[in-house]
Amino acid sequence: AKENAPAIIFIDEIDAIATKRFDAQTGADREVQRILLELLNQMDGFDQTTNVKVIMATNRADTLDPALLRPGRLDRKIEFPMPDRRQKRLVFSTITAKMNLSEEVDLEDYVARPDRISGADINAICQEAGMHAVRENRYIVLAKDFEKGYKNNIKKDESEHEFYK
Repeated sequence: AKENAPAIIFIDEIDAIATKRFDAQTGADREVQRILLELLNQMDGFDQTTNVKVIMATNRADTLDPALLRPGRLDRKIEFPMPDRRQKRLVFSTITAKMNLSEEVDLEDYVARPDRISGADINAICQEAGMHAVRENRYIVLAKDFEKGYKNNIKKDESEHEFYK
C-alpha cells in the first residue's frame, strides 16, 4: 500500500484475526496470533506522511485485541447502532421507493416489530420480497412476499443453524 499511496486498506470482519490474545492451544491459534502481530507491526509503520488509510469493520468489537485499538493505530471508532423506529421507517421507504408495492403492503407493520434489525436486514427483506414476486412472474410485490422475506432473513428457524444432530 505504501508503494501505491495514496491508498485505502479495508479489512472486513477484523475480529477473525484480531481477537484478544491468549495462550494459544493449537497451531491454528498460534498462526492467527502471528497474523495479528504482523498486522500490528505493519500498522505501526504507517504515519501521516505515508498517505495510507486503514478502515476495519466488525460486528464483534467486544472481542478485539486492545493493542489494535490503541491510539495511533485506529484514529476513530465509529459505531452504527441498530436503527430506531423512525430510522427503520426511512430505510424501508428509501429501499422500496422504486418497487411496485401492492396497496395491501403495510411497511409500518415491519417497522413496529420488536426485532432488532439493521439497515442491511431491511435491505435483505425488501430484496427477498422483490425476488419472491419475480419468481412468481409478478410485477407487483405483495404483503406475502414481504412476510416471506422477513421470515427468510429475520425469523429463521433455529434448526437451520445446526449442522449435526
